[in-house]
Amino acid sequence: MDQRHINEKGMSILVTALFIVGETAGGGLIALPTAIVSTGAVTGAFLLFLAAIICTYTGTLLAENWIILQELYPEYRDHCRKPYPAMGLRAIGPKFAHFVSAILQVTQFGTAVVFVLLAAKNGENMLHANFGTHVSFCYMILIVGLLVFPFTLPKSPKDFWYAVVAAMISTTVSVVLIIIGSVKDYEVCNKDVFYPPFNLPKTLMSFGTIMFSYGGHCAFPTIQHDMKKPHHFSRSVIIAFIIIFIFYLPVSMSGYFVYGSSLTDSIIPSIQNINIQTTVNLLISLHVSLALTITFNPLNQEFEEVLNMSHDFGWQRIVSRALVMISVVFVAESVPNFGVLLDLVGGSTITLMALVLPILFNLSLTTIRKKRENKEEEEKISIKEIFQNSDKIKLLANILILVFATLGGVAATVSAMQTMLQSEFSAPCYAKLWSEEAQLLEQQRQMTFEHGKIACCGMFRNISAMGSEVCLNSASLTKVGAGSHG
Repeated sequence: MDQRHINEKGMSILVTALFIVGETAGGGLIALPTAIVSTGAVTGAFLLFLAAIICTYTGTLLAENWIILQELYPEYRDHCRKPYPAMGLRAIGPKFAHFVSAILQVTQFGTAVVFVLLAAKNGENMLHANFGTHVSFCYMILIVGLLVFPFTLPKSPKDFWYAVVAAMISTTVSVVLIIIGSVKDYEVCNKDVFYPPFNLPKTLMSFGTIMFSYGGHCAFPTIQHDMKKPHHFSRSVIIAFIIIFIFYLPVSMSGYFVYGSSLTDSIIPSIQNINIQTTVNLLISLHVSLALTITFNPLNQEFEEVLNMSHDFGWQRIVSRALVMISVVFVAESVPNFGVLLDLVGGSTITLMALVLPILFNLSLTTIRKKRENKEEEEKISIKEIFQNSDKIKLLANILILVFATLGGVAATVSAMQTMLQSEFSAPCYAKLWSEEAQLLEQQRQMTFEHGKIACCGMFRNISAMGSEVCLNSASLTKVGAGSHG
């Protein structure tokens, strides 16, 4: 067995780690402070640390799973369009492989929609704050789709490594600027900071936000497959999640202590220094747009596999990937904000792909490998055999994580769905062409931008060092930005 399969033109450990950071951090970075307001500082910091440890562990399990596949099945040493479903195929069976494919597509599709919405919202805010102009959010979604599409055309992640390195750099600078901006606002905002009373549904939904922030696992097998030494992927995972945690903790805590309940879906509008706010908006938009290149890749490759398309670049690839982009943009035009959608995706499919499936696959694949080493028939694996062949400490840890993931994921998903059903949503962008009510809601959205540039701090979002006249209209802001944690 070739336990040391090498791709001569593959990526190094460090570049791969940057890929993971670029693909994982971004949308979650600016949404986490609002989630921490719901949980409290101590509980929130603990959950951030616990999630980082667990997601690092499950990421290393995915790495081990792919190495086992390359050891036992030589066909996976060449280019593989569907590495995650391939794990499901070998670990459990063909029917489960189809299930994994479906969940993977739902997860990546939902993540892509959230990222498009986030980039559009940032662009809308940035144009207003700097140029005093309001480009409709609906048009911004179209603009984002057009700008990102060319970057979704390369075959696999290794073909656009430069984009993800740029995303990593933009995130790093954003973290520094958010902290600087929060520190500048501390004197004005902290003395009037307000924290909402405990709310169980919002606290449970915070699990979804945290999982969305850490759960980039869907793309991990694709990234690992493009490494020069895939057996070193675990090292990249560890480096990446250390960096991600270092990013998340100070941003979350500074947002919590400085702005409190005045935070909207994103921390960016709360930063009162317009220059810093604008720069962070630009950098996060850049990051999200570049991260979409990885998010779209599994979607595109799955679609091309269904169509049995050639791996070579041609007009067929352009058409198929344009169809995927159009689908994502259409859904983005159909929803009003990214907050609740972020929590829903994070609590459901991302939890499944990041925590549950890596463990289930690893338990099965390690058993298959042991049986093959003992020259036993390995096609049918029983639960009893898994318990017999698994390290008992590792097995206990896996069971505890599965319980944690199940309870947290179900609770977050149910809470997000309840909020989605109970919230007052804006009509889809295309509905305003014929709906008077939708036109009225669009006018309300524009009113938000006529009353200032900042989501000011304090209980009523009316406190700023520059006076209340710079504050975004609180009533309109609540309706427009209604999201996961309100």
